[in-house]
Parts: sequence; C-alpha cells; structure tokens
Amino acid sequence: MAIAKKHLRRATSRNRIKRLIRESFRQHQSLLQGLDLVVLARPGLDQVDNRTLLQSLERHWQRAARSTGD
Repeated sequence: MAIAKKHLRRATSRNRIKRLIRESFRQHQSLLQGLDLVVLARPGLDQVDNRTLLQSLERHWQRAARSTGD
C-alpha cells in the first residue's frame, strides 16, 4: 500500500484507509490468490465514506481477478 502523506495529511485518515484496505483484502483473499497488488491513494480519499470505499475496492478486486484469466 502506498498511502502518501501528500494526499492524506492526517495519520488517522491514512490509518483508517489502510485498515479498510487490509480488511477488504482479507475478505477477498481467496479471489486474489497468487496476485501481487499495489494500492495507491488518490487525493480526496479522506472525503469518501467507508461504505463507498469498500464498494470501490470490491470492484477493483473483481477486476484484478478477471484480468488474470482465472
């Protein structure tokens, strides 16, 4: 994960985002087995609520899994 201080100034915001990403990854671990993924934060991510972020991660995980051809 690359959660830059440039995009999320407050440590609490960065930690919240990292916790959500880790939890979402754990829930989809079987789907993502054998993949190396890099998660980058974009500016404004601290304005997104947890539900929206988790839904977005779900779409990204599905897309990553499909791109492997499995």
